[in-house]
Amino acid sequence: MNSSSCIGISTMKPCRRIIISYRSFSHFGVSLSRSNNNSIIHTNLSKSHPKSVYNHEFHCCNNLSWSQDTGHKCTVNLDRRGFNVCDWNWGHARGFSSGFLVDKGSSSRGVLVIPKVASDIRNHSTSVEAHVNKKGFESIYIQGGLNPLVIEKIETESDAAKEGKEETSSNRVEINGSKVNTNFFEGLNESTTPKVVEREVSKIEKEAWQLLRGTIVNYCGNPVGTVAANDPADRQPLNYDQVFIRDFVPSALAFLLNGEMEIVKNFLLHTLQLQSWEKTVDCYSPGQGLMPASFKVKTVPLDGSDGGFEEVLDPDFGESAIGRVAPVDSGLWWIVLLRAYGKITGDYALQERVDVQTGIRLGLNLCLSDGFDMFPTLLVTDGSCMIDRRMGIHGHPLEIQALFYSALRCAREMLIVNDGTKNLVAAINNRLSALSFHIREYYWVDMRKINEIYRYNTEEYSTDAINKFNIYPDQIPSWLVDWIPEEGGYLIGNLQPAHMDFRFLTLGNLWAIVSSLGTSKQNEGILNLIEARWDDLMGHMPLKICYPALEYEEWRIITGSDPKNTPWSYHNGGSWPTLLWQFTLACIKMGKPELARKAVALAETRLSMDQWPEYYDTRSGRFIGKQSRLFQTWTISGFLTSKMLLENPDKASLLFLEEDYELLEMCVCALSKTGRKKCSRFAARSQIHV
Repeated sequence: MNSSSCIGISTMKPCRRIIISYRSFSHFGVSLSRSNNNSIIHTNLSKSHPKSVYNHEFHCCNNLSWSQDTGHKCTVNLDRRGFNVCDWNWGHARGFSSGFLVDKGSSSRGVLVIPKVASDIRNHSTSVEAHVNKKGFESIYIQGGLNPLVIEKIETESDAAKEGKEETSSNRVEINGSKVNTNFFEGLNESTTPKVVEREVSKIEKEAWQLLRGTIVNYCGNPVGTVAANDPADRQPLNYDQVFIRDFVPSALAFLLNGEMEIVKNFLLHTLQLQSWEKTVDCYSPGQGLMPASFKVKTVPLDGSDGGFEEVLDPDFGESAIGRVAPVDSGLWWIVLLRAYGKITGDYALQERVDVQTGIRLGLNLCLSDGFDMFPTLLVTDGSCMIDRRMGIHGHPLEIQALFYSALRCAREMLIVNDGTKNLVAAINNRLSALSFHIREYYWVDMRKINEIYRYNTEEYSTDAINKFNIYPDQIPSWLVDWIPEEGGYLIGNLQPAHMDFRFLTLGNLWAIVSSLGTSKQNEGILNLIEARWDDLMGHMPLKICYPALEYEEWRIITGSDPKNTPWSYHNGGSWPTLLWQFTLACIKMGKPELARKAVALAETRLSMDQWPEYYDTRSGRFIGKQSRLFQTWTISGFLTSKMLLENPDKASLLFLEEDYELLEMCVCALSKTGRKKCSRFAARSQIHV
C-alpha cells in the first residue's frame, strides 16, 4: 500500500498500533524474514543513507547480528556510534542508539522500540509543500516526547480496500514465483476502484518477466535497479554486472507499467545521492551535477570490526569507463525517467521534494553553462551516450540533442517556479526555442534538401548566407542519393562547421519524434523513411543503431580500427532489440501502431530462442553479435515495455511530449535593444512548420 512521505505529529483520533512488517524492516538497515500473516500492514517507507567518502562508495548497513533463539532480536555493533536511519523524505540522517529490539506479540505484529529518539521529526520533511489532508496518509508520530518511538497508522476504508486488492490473486499472474500485474489503471489520481483489464500473458512474456526479476539488484534489502546483463555462463562480466542509468530506463518503464513503483523510486533517489559526490580523474573534477554512468553494490569489511561487513554503492562517473568519457546522457535520462515516474504513478510529491528539485537544477546548470560554442546544441566528445566508443559522433550528435531537448522540457514541467528558479526557467525557454529551430532547420534532410545542398555555394561571408556551415556539396555520400525516399526524410547524425554526418542515427530520430523536437511533418517523414527502408533498418532483427556502417578506410580512420565496431557489428551498424520500446512509443504517438506490432512480432520470433542477445551482426541482423552478451537486461525489458505500450496506448501518451506552440514564438533576439543582432529565423524558414 502507498504511504505518505511526510512524518509529523499526529492529532488524529486514536488508532490501532502497527509497526513495520518484518518483510520491509530493511529500511532500518536490516532485512527480516518475511511474515505470512496478512494482518501485518506494510509501511512502504523508502530509506535514505548519509553520504560517505569511501573511495567513492555509498555506505548503508552496519554490522548486524541475529539471535538464533527467536530470530527477532537485532543488535548493532557497539564499536560503532550507532546506525543511521533516514527516510528519503526526511532529508537528514539521524543517528539512533546502538541497539534496537523487535518484539513479537501474540498477534504476530512486530513492535519496534527505539530509545532516546529526538521528537523533532516534523523538521525532517523536505517536501516543498506539506502533505495536508492527503488521502491514504499514514500517521507516524512520537508518543511522550523523548519516550520510545512508536509508529502508528490510521487505516481508512480506502486503505483497507487497497490492501485487500494487493492480496487478491486475480490481479496478478503467477510466473515461476514472480508476480506480473495485469491491471492497467485509468485515472491514477482518482479515488475510484481501479478497472481491471485482463489479458493473456504469452509464454515468452512469462519468460521475460522471470528473467527481468532475476536481474534485480538489492541494496540493504531494497531493490535499486537491474544489472546490465545476467548471463550465468559469462565468466568475465566486466561492467555488465553494474546498474547503468541508461540501461535501467526500459526496465523502470516495465516495472511502472506493471504497477511496481518501489524499485524505480529507490533508483531515482539513490542515483540522486550519487550526483553530489566529488568526482576526480587525474586530479581534475568535472562540473557539479554529473550523474554516474553506473553503480555497483559491493560488500566490504567494516572498519574496526572483526568479521563485520557493510554494503556500499560504488559509482562510476567515467573514471573507469573505456576511454574515460563522462556519461552526458545519464543525467538527461534521469530527468526523463523522473517525469515518467510521476506521470504513470501519480506520485508528484517525489518531484516536489527539495533534494529532487536541487538535483534537477544541478543537472540543468551543468548543461546550460556558458561556453565558447556558437550553437544551442550540446557539445560533447565521442562515446558520451549509448554509442560509448569511438564512432565519429563527437561534436553535436543528434542522440544527445534529442535527449537534451526532452530533458529540458521535462524539467520545465517539473520545476517549481519561485524567485530561486525563475531565471533558470527563462534560460530553459530560450534554449528550447533556439534548439528546436536549429535542429529542425539544419539537421533535417529529404530529397528537396539534399538537392539544395548539392547546389550550395561555398565560402559565403555574410549574416544572410544560405550555406551557413560552409558545407561542401561533395560531402553528399553516394549511397544517400539512391537511399533517400521520395516521401520522407530524417534528421542527420551530426552537424559541425564544414561537416554533415549523413548517417541515420536511430535513437536520435526516434526520440526526436517522442519529444516533438521535429515538426509533425518531419516526424511523419521519419516513420515514412523507416517503412520505406524496412529491410535496411529492420532486416531480420530490429533495429539498426545507425545506417550505414563505416567500412574500409573510413572505418579504419574514424574508429581507429576498433575490433568491436567492425562493419555491421555493435555500434557500427549493429541491430539492437532494446530500441523496440522507443520505436513503439514513436509509432503510437504518430498513429502508426501497426508498424510497431510488425517490429515486435519480428523480434519475438527470435529473442527467446537466441537467449536475449545484446545486439545482432551483419547487414540484415541475422547473426547474434560476435561479442554480444546473452540475457541482456534492456533487451528483455525493451521487449516487455513494447508489448505493454501496445496493449495500453493510453499509457504511452503519458510518456511522449506534444508540440509546444509557444516555443515557436519565442526568440532571445527579441530581447536585444541593439540593431547589431539579426535573427536568422527570418532568413531560413523552410522547415519551421507544424
